[in-house]
Amino acid sequence: MSPRRRSALPIVLVILVVIAAGAVLAIRLFGDEPAPEAAAKERAAPSTPPTTPTTQPSTSTAPADEAQPALWPFRDLAEARRWQVEEAPGGHSPWHGDAVATALAFTTGYLGFADVDTVVSSEIEATDAVVEVGYQSENGRPAPAAALRLIRFGDGPEAPWEVVGTVDDTMSITEPAPDVEISSPVRIGGLISGVDENVRVQIRDPAAQAPIGQSCCQPAGGENSPWSVSVSYRGASGATLTIVAATGGHVADVERFAVAGARPAS
Repeated sequence: MSPRRRSALPIVLVILVVIAAGAVLAIRLFGDEPAPEAAAKERAAPSTPPTTPTTQPSTSTAPADEAQPALWPFRDLAEARRWQVEEAPGGHSPWHGDAVATALAFTTGYLGFADVDTVVSSEIEATDAVVEVGYQSENGRPAPAAALRLIRFGDGPEAPWEVVGTVDDTMSITEPAPDVEISSPVRIGGLISGVDENVRVQIRDPAAQAPIGQSCCQPAGGENSPWSVSVSYRGASGATLTIVAATGGHVADVERFAVAGARPAS
């Protein structure tokens, strides 16, 4: 081999090595790159995985008279509408159009809690109201016994008020569930906060003057402590029954109470 050819051989080898290295580098850099269409889709995709759309709560609600058990003074919506059409505010029993008057009549009249005759506070809106009723404490100041919830029961701004339950965090009825069918005997229970309490339970029917069932007394106390009793009743008219749980005896006969509605089994 001539000297010229021997000197050219290393140069050729170097060129071949450079070309091979370049090919390897190109494969590493571009061999896994997606096609232009796929790359465009990847760039357009969000950086985080898609999530299930959050369902926004509906702003529409069922009419209050359909969502809550009607306790008193009307036994059903038809009765309330009849008063509204035939009597109207200013006629027979005009206090039906006053949430505060209805709350006091319910407490002192229907429930028979004569000493719970004071309005401690009230929040009244167009179709919903909370009236806190109470009694006179030893220092002469009103003490709250329960916060009654009322709704407009009927059509329009002149519809009468109806008691549908209590809203309270110191005494409640959690059993049976609101507006369920019950039969005698029925297990009634709830939560109470207090010291040396004695829970008395009544079942009242709007067609009867006296309780159609009652139980006395269940010792209770503590912080949100559960209580429960079994109560028998008879003579239900078929209207929504009012379950009443009350405690007292420290200052007044009734110092706290709660009410809930239930339907007698047919």
